[in-house]
Order: sequence, then C-alpha cells, then structure tokens
Amino acid sequence: MSLLRAEVLSYAVEDRHLVADASFDLERGMVTALIGPNGSGKTTLLRLALGLLAADDGTALIDGLSVTELTPVARARQIAYLPQMRPLVWPQPVRDIVALGRFAYGAAPGRLSATDSAAVNQAIASCSLEGFEERAADTLSGGELSRVHLARALAGETPLIVADEPVAALDPRFQHEAMRIFRKVAAEGRGVLTVVHDLALAARYADHVLWMKEGRIVAEGSPLDTFSTDRLDAVFGVNAEVRREGSAVRLDISGPA
Repeated sequence: MSLLRAEVLSYAVEDRHLVADASFDLERGMVTALIGPNGSGKTTLLRLALGLLAADDGTALIDGLSVTELTPVARARQIAYLPQMRPLVWPQPVRDIVALGRFAYGAAPGRLSATDSAAVNQAIASCSLEGFEERAADTLSGGELSRVHLARALAGETPLIVADEPVAALDPRFQHEAMRIFRKVAAEGRGVLTVVHDLALAARYADHVLWMKEGRIVAEGSPLDTFSTDRLDAVFGVNAEVRREGSAVRLDISGPA
C-alpha cells in the first residue's frame, strides 16, 4: 500500500488552476523529488496531498485513508511535514524545537519519555547539531536553523517525510548531507517527498522524480529515464547537457535556452 496517494488533485483560484489533475504514489524505501519552475504549483500540491488545503477535485489517501478522515494527530504520526516557511514564535532552545517533532506522541519540551529523548538525540546527531542543544534559535544562522527544522522532522520517526525546499538555505556540504539523510531514511523502509530546486541534487539522490509545469505533473520516473536535454528545455527553459554514467545522471546547465 502506498504511504501517500494523490488522485487527480485540482485546485484553482479565480479560474486559474494552480494544480490540475495531479496524481502520484509514494512508496516505502524511496526518495521522490518534486521539481519544477517557480510558480509551477509544487507547494500547493504538497498542501493538497496532506489535506492542509481543500482540493476542488480529486482525493488524497494517507496509508489508505482519506486525508479528510484523519485527525491532525493521526496525520502527524504518519507524515512529518517540513514547510517552506518555518516561523518561530519565540527564540526557543534548539533541543526544545527538535522535541516538537514528538508532539504527536504526547511529548512536550521538558517532558520527554526515554523513547522521545532517544529520538530527539538521534535527530540532533543526524543533523550535526551536537553542542547546539541549548542555543537559542535567534542566535543561529539561516542554514543552522534549517538543520534544526530538519531534525524536528526526523525526530517524529514517521513513515513519510514531506519537505518543501529543505536545502534552500544550506551550504553545499549540508545540502548533500541533508540528501544523504533522506537516503538513509529511505533505506530504513520509510519514504521521502522533497521539493528540490538544485536539479543536480535531484538527479543524484532521488529514486523517483515528479516534474511539474504550470500546475500539472508533466513527467515522472527515475532520474535516468526522465532527465533529458529536451525536457529540461521544455520544463525549465535552460540549455543543459545530460550525461548518463552507468546508473547515474550528470547535468551541466549552461544558462537560459
């Protein structure tokens, strides 16, 4: 059974379709990258699939149940969602922010079970945040704070992680580290859906790629099957050389088409 299935989801604002007839399945053991130009509907599609936005048409199923049938707590135990915008109300310590990932299990900062503490500690280690536990959020750089939010998502130990541009503020090293964390999550039998703007990262780390343009999923499949010079031109409007080296794909984007 799919972890998350979207079936012909559609959503329009003032007669303009932000998402139209979008369908996909997310499976265990896979990293799926959602790619497309700015304004192509990626964030809207994520919100529709998670039931955070009511679709005009279509359905979304989480572990076989309609998202409309799940309570927020039940959904949070199935999916950790890392949105593009991650505001903090006050400058909490890093450990308390990461501990919010255990909220769906009844945990709260300062009131963690042994299981909760172990999950928080593991998430902090995975994101190379040891030594930051007592730092206030407002003393962190943008990249450090992005790693804290990623750790929060990991702490939930959910079957699926859905992340909207999780590496946008990270330096090159931690961009790769974050994608490697997603690969590890998939290797554990869980699933990941992530919006990625760096196409080289998507080609290198994703098992499956969803291509969006103007609100529609226009292609999907493995990086090897879907990355091509013509498609990069048609979807992103860029000139690119695509090289296949065994099972790997290498990109050289030279500029606008």
